[in-house]
Amino acid sequence: MCDLFLGTWKLSSSEKFDDYMKELGVGLATRKLGSLTKPTVTISIDGDVLTIQTKSTFKSTEVSFKLGEEFEETTADDRKTKSIVTLDDGSLTQVQKWNGKETTIKRRLVDGKMVVECTMNNITCIRIYEKARGH
Repeated sequence: MCDLFLGTWKLSSSEKFDDYMKELGVGLATRKLGSLTKPTVTISIDGDVLTIQTKSTFKSTEVSFKLGEEFEETTADDRKTKSIVTLDDGSLTQVQKWNGKETTIKRRLVDGKMVVECTMNNITCIRIYEKARGH
């Protein structure tokens, strides 16, 4: 099932990302830069270890993990989180926890596009990625 997510994806649209970053506690300057970038996400698998690389002109990150196992993650906005990713009903669902706070990032495929839904408290951001050509 994870195989469908494999490959390189480019951001094509984004709604309420600034609101979501604000809810996370991201400062104004970082939010401005974050809103301007159009990251490329590459998802790969080696055995049972998934890797998600996010590259942009602003910041690049990489996390590797096994489904259902908690791991430590330093996010693009420098939060140190305990994260866990599970596969639920065809969605890759990531929960990040830090300082008593929590956010959920759900990745699912819709009509060949990867729809990423980021939720914290009552704020939900939708970011849509299209498969990069040749990937």
